[in-house]
Amino acid sequence: MEFQSGYERNLETIPVGELGIISLKSCEALGNKINAHIVEWRKEREHEHLDSPQLRTYARDSYLINASVPRFGSGEAKGVIKDSVRGADLYLLVDVCNYSLTYSVGKYTNHMSPDDHFQDLKRIIAAVGGKARRINVIMPFLYESRQHKRNGRESLDCALALQELVKMGVENIITFDAHDPRVQNAIPLHGFETIQPVYQFIKGLYRAAPDIQTDSDHLMIISPDEGAASRAIYMANILGVDMGMFYKRRDYAHVIDGRNPIVAHEFLGSDLSGKDVVIIDDMISSGDSMIDVARELKKRNAGRIFICATFGLFTSGFEKFDRAYEDGLFHAMLTTNLVYQAPELLEKPYYTGCDMSKYIALLIDTLNHDGSISDLLNPSDRINNFLAKHRSPKK
Repeated sequence: MEFQSGYERNLETIPVGELGIISLKSCEALGNKINAHIVEWRKEREHEHLDSPQLRTYARDSYLINASVPRFGSGEAKGVIKDSVRGADLYLLVDVCNYSLTYSVGKYTNHMSPDDHFQDLKRIIAAVGGKARRINVIMPFLYESRQHKRNGRESLDCALALQELVKMGVENIITFDAHDPRVQNAIPLHGFETIQPVYQFIKGLYRAAPDIQTDSDHLMIISPDEGAASRAIYMANILGVDMGMFYKRRDYAHVIDGRNPIVAHEFLGSDLSGKDVVIIDDMISSGDSMIDVARELKKRNAGRIFICATFGLFTSGFEKFDRAYEDGLFHAMLTTNLVYQAPELLEKPYYTGCDMSKYIALLIDTLNHDGSISDLLNPSDRINNFLAKHRSPKK
């Protein structure tokens, strides 16, 4: 079994508390997959303390706790937990980007916003009522993470949200590819981890293009802007290939749709001619910037272009990506299932999904034993082993 879960790491300690997973409706599908992995592993695991009364509920058919957030006709809501959580080590999963969920206010139907999802998360924490031994929040897309620093007289929403969670008793917050990891400075005395899914992207690239050659003669990693440079540098270094970057020249005199329009993309990097290219970023929002970068790369004679983004939000739909694919601007697109995926996305001929459920299950299983997750946060050994297997000559 890949990753081997507890078979590879020391999980012989007594867990922090009875494991409980509360998957809010926004994260239901991902939560079910995570639960299935942990159920399988713990039924097979031979724990030396299984006879201890503390482990009487260690191997169960499900670790999911029944919880809901019903709403009144006015749109107000309350958190309800229907199973016991006393002494439990709780892991709350929430997808603040799941716009597919709705609720009624009178005769109107509202789609849930990130604000609604964050409020529901707090309602469930409040329903726990301090009875759990530990509360951990797994929020793949960090709420308000795009509002991470102050420019002028404006709010610092992400910092406020983090402080609010820890004041409610949350001990650990796990997120993925935070827009700016420095936001954890708002809660310096509490656990905060931001994880990049580079390993899953590398595996996904080989699924999307089995003939891809991940060496410096055939591949280059591209950052679409200076903000994403650290992601590109990490991926380029671990693959041993070159890295390039685009600098977005913006018109700071005007604001259109809440942002300064891009005047031009300036490229910093070596010759691209004939090389496959991976564009990596934290998210695809409208997609305009990503398509512009792909177009600029094609002008520089790049080969196949692979678009990798942790979060595929697609706020303007898929039409522009369909046209770009038909025009040959990119070969494949890879995103994770950490946020809601529209059914039509999964049917696109250019789409390759990267499932993160097993990875999150490993994090939960290890943290429940109070084990070290250092090797999970920096999976360089796994990546190198994977590359050694796929780069070796075929016999």
